[in-house]
Amino acid sequence: MEEYGKETQSRESKRRERQAALESSDTDNGLCGWIIVGLSILLMLATLPLSIWMCIKIVKEYERAIIFRLGRIVRGGAKGPGLFFILPCTDSFINVDMRTITFDIPPQEVLTKDSVTVSVDGVVYYRVQNATLAVANITNADAATRLLAQTTLRNVLGTKNLAEILSDRNEIAHSMQSTLDDATDDWGIKVERVEIKDVKLPQQLQRAMAAEAEASREARAKVIAAEGEVNASRALKEASLVIAESPSGLQLRYLQTLNTIAAEKNSTIIFPLPMDMMQAFMKRD
Repeated sequence: MEEYGKETQSRESKRRERQAALESSDTDNGLCGWIIVGLSILLMLATLPLSIWMCIKIVKEYERAIIFRLGRIVRGGAKGPGLFFILPCTDSFINVDMRTITFDIPPQEVLTKDSVTVSVDGVVYYRVQNATLAVANITNADAATRLLAQTTLRNVLGTKNLAEILSDRNEIAHSMQSTLDDATDDWGIKVERVEIKDVKLPQQLQRAMAAEAEASREARAKVIAAEGEVNASRALKEASLVIAESPSGLQLRYLQTLNTIAAEKNSTIIFPLPMDMMQAFMKRD
C-alpha cells in the first residue's frame, strides 16, 4: 500500500509539472502578441455592449473549457463550470466532457499460453481527469483509449492459460486497468474500471470439455454408489448378528415385511415360511 501511495503521488506531481509547462507558455507571446491582445481589448471596449455577448461564454457542470490565446493555453488551466470570459479575435476554446465514458471492447481472437484460441470481449469505464492534458497531448483521447484497450486485452490474455482465463477474470481485469491507467496518464485519462464480459470457446473444445465433465460426474457417482454398497453391507452384517442372537427377531422381521407389502395393496403377497416348519411336515410323511 505504501508503494502504491508513493506511485500515485509521483504521478500527480508529474501531471502537475506537465500542466504547468503547458500553461507557462502563455507568457511567451512576445511584443507582437501583446500588441494584438491590446488591440483586441480596445475593439471589445469600442463595441460595448454588443461585444459582451461574444466575450462571455457558459460551460455546463460536467464540462471544462480550455482557452487558447493566440494559439497558446491561457494560464489557470481549464475554466468552468459556469461563466468565463474570452477576448474576441484572439481567443478560442474547446469544451471537454468530464463525465465517465463507457465502451465495449470488440471480441478479440486470442491464442492463450497453452495454445487454445478463445474469443474474449470486455467493457472499459474511464473519464477525463485533466482536461488540459487531454486536449494538448493527444488528438483524440477517446479513439486512442479504445485502441489501447484492445491491444492490452490481447497482450494480457496471451500470457494466461485457458484455466486462468476462465477462473481469474477479476485478476485479469485488475491487470488491464493498471496497465491502461499507466499508459493513459500522460493523456489526462483515468481508467476507473475494466470488466471481462464473455469468453467464447470453439465448439469442438466445448464438446470435449462437456464430455470430460460428464465422465468426471459419472466416475464420482460410481464411487458414491460403491461407498453406499459398502456401508449397506456392513449394516446388514450387523443386523444379521443381532438377529442370530434372537431367533424370534427373524419372525418379527418377516411380519414387518408382510405388513409393508400389504400396505401397498398388491394383488400378490409372498409369505415366507420357516424351514423348520417344513421339516416337521416332511418327517410326518
